[in-house]
Amino acid sequence: MAVSETLEAPPLFKQSRTKIWIRTVILTVFGTLFGLALYPVMVSGAFPWSWGLAIFLPCLAIGFKMSRLVPMQIHRASRHITLSFDRLYFSLIVLLVFIKAIAGRIAGMEILANAAMCVILGLMIGRLSGICLRVRDLKISHNFIAR
Repeated sequence: MAVSETLEAPPLFKQSRTKIWIRTVILTVFGTLFGLALYPVMVSGAFPWSWGLAIFLPCLAIGFKMSRLVPMQIHRASRHITLSFDRLYFSLIVLLVFIKAIAGRIAGMEILANAAMCVILGLMIGRLSGICLRVRDLKISHNFIAR
């Protein structure tokens, strides 16, 4: 974790609040699309709820742990925290989206596509939750906000 002593505020796009909102919007879009795709399949019994939950929960924990890999920088003078781009996470999500897209088009591979959606949602929700908590803890520890 780097600490910046520059007096100028970081660009708005790099600030934690903006990045968290962008990630929340992306999660909302993916969550809505995947939820609409998964619901009828789960209701019909083709992909049981228990399978989805069994895939989602471990990925939620993995995503939460992955939030520790997000590079962050503290800007004391402007009282901001910036988040840097995490190439590993981005590559993993893109790979999973491709797997989901390809598996969804191949007959007999729909279960893999549904599992990929559960993995993506678990990783995204876990990672975003972990980032929010980590930023909050950093802001409290550096007296940017009160408890």
